[in-house]
Amino acid sequence: MRQRLRASEAVLILLAVAIGGAAGLLSVVQGMIARTIQHLLFDLPSGQRLSATPAIPLLALLALPLGGVVLALFSWFTKARTRRMVDAVEANALHGGRMSRSDSLVISGQTIISNGFGASVGLEAAYAQLGGVVASIAGGWFRLRRADLRILVGAGTGAAIAGAFGAPLAGAFYAFEIVIGAYTPAAIAPVAAASLSGVLVAQALGAQPYLVHATVAEQVQTHHYLIYAGLGAVTAAFGILLMRAVAGVEALTRRMPVRTSWRPIVGGLLLIPLAWLTPQILSAGHGALHIDLEYGVPLTILAAILIMKSAASVISLGFGFRGGLFFASLFLGSLLGQLYAGGLGWIAGQGLVDRENAALVGMAALAVAVVGGPMTMAMLVLEATHDFSLAGATIAASLVSSTIVRETFGYSFSTWRLHLRGETIKSARDVGWVRMLTAGRMMRKVERPTPARITVAEFRRLFPLGSTSRVVLVDEQDRYAGIVQTASAFAEGVASTDAIGTLAIHQDEVLSPDADIKSVMAAFDAAGADEMAIVAGGGNVLGIVSESHARRRYAEELDKSQREMFGEA
Repeated sequence: MRQRLRASEAVLILLAVAIGGAAGLLSVVQGMIARTIQHLLFDLPSGQRLSATPAIPLLALLALPLGGVVLALFSWFTKARTRRMVDAVEANALHGGRMSRSDSLVISGQTIISNGFGASVGLEAAYAQLGGVVASIAGGWFRLRRADLRILVGAGTGAAIAGAFGAPLAGAFYAFEIVIGAYTPAAIAPVAAASLSGVLVAQALGAQPYLVHATVAEQVQTHHYLIYAGLGAVTAAFGILLMRAVAGVEALTRRMPVRTSWRPIVGGLLLIPLAWLTPQILSAGHGALHIDLEYGVPLTILAAILIMKSAASVISLGFGFRGGLFFASLFLGSLLGQLYAGGLGWIAGQGLVDRENAALVGMAALAVAVVGGPMTMAMLVLEATHDFSLAGATIAASLVSSTIVRETFGYSFSTWRLHLRGETIKSARDVGWVRMLTAGRMMRKVERPTPARITVAEFRRLFPLGSTSRVVLVDEQDRYAGIVQTASAFAEGVASTDAIGTLAIHQDEVLSPDADIKSVMAAFDAAGADEMAIVAGGGNVLGIVSESHARRRYAEELDKSQREMFGEA
């Protein structure tokens, strides 16, 4: 039955619909839990967003360090600090979509605690994590192929985001750009179906979407594209600064004489004065974004909020609260856009672009700089305004922002954090197969290496011309001693009484069994060798691999990956 199901594209789409519905449900539940915690801790009126609260009593702000305590206890109880947890982007890039359900629950719990107690982080990481793990579990049960499982994980995460924002197009493009890493014909139908399913389930449950409903006050003219391109450059610089600030604060906290688990308590204490000045820095900032767009807040106040919200996000993430910068970057981008429009108007003596339009474009452009996904954010603006001209301007600004970040920084926030951990991936594009194609998997085993001490005459007797092209040698301790080309033992001028080890080559050029295909090919290029030995840590010879075989295997796997991507496998 599983084989029949795996071969059917229609079944994959139906499975994506079910997973999308589950992802939408989980998004609603997680958001409800976090908001309930906020209402209880901060005594919020019904329907009130934490960041939209006019003022919060100083005593209630003690919930911030209390959240650090709860997070520390939760992390200790779940042993979260002792293991490395994999999110959906890393799972799709390196592990073929396989995710851990226990780790995903821990990530979700940490994010809900952080957001619920008021830390300046969003819930989108939790939404995407549980949406992805539901897909991973279902795909594992059906034993889906690697490519199909990756598509399904993308569909689950996209559906979770779509359900939270009430934006199926943005959710679908989030899956393509952020989690799958490519637009492919095989992925379009499952991802779109899952996103629609997630939105329908969330709406049926009465969830209030995060999407900002806005009306375009000014039609976008052709020359506005150049102005918004400048905004894209500004947001790119600000986004890079924000990401580097988070990494810098994390590095600083590691040098503090405070245990890792207890650092969120210190972060919570640092957030109290900022939250006392303005509650807009608390949580992700949904309510604050609506207020600042609707009421025409003065630019000086917007600038102060921009600085304080940025500082709050950096402190929250740098001191160990769990969450992401997805919605925080949307909020900060809206502030930056308004400041940009107001600043240009002040310089020119007249308004050059509408302030609310600039807020929406800046919102998307900064999110692209931090999170990635230019089409994701453009679709978010389109679904918020239903205006194609502003969506076009958003695409222009987003592409400028994305290009500058790629050229000067090279990472989105999620992949930057992986880079700090030692990974080299820059997107969710599937590179896991490259790491799986190791020298150990490609080698030809060498059962009995030849001792380097035997004479050339004995070597000629053991390996006559035509029997083999190369022979691996070992020393008296059975450690690798080089490779001998069989023909070289029969060359003129070679004394038959000499030890065969005198003819050995590549004594220092070896490969470890876990070296991936990229390292293998780089080693061949550096050594100028046709074949190289695979040697274990103690110097024992495991096998031998040729350059031609390694390149052929790489070409085969690359072709297989491309065919799977386009649904031709």
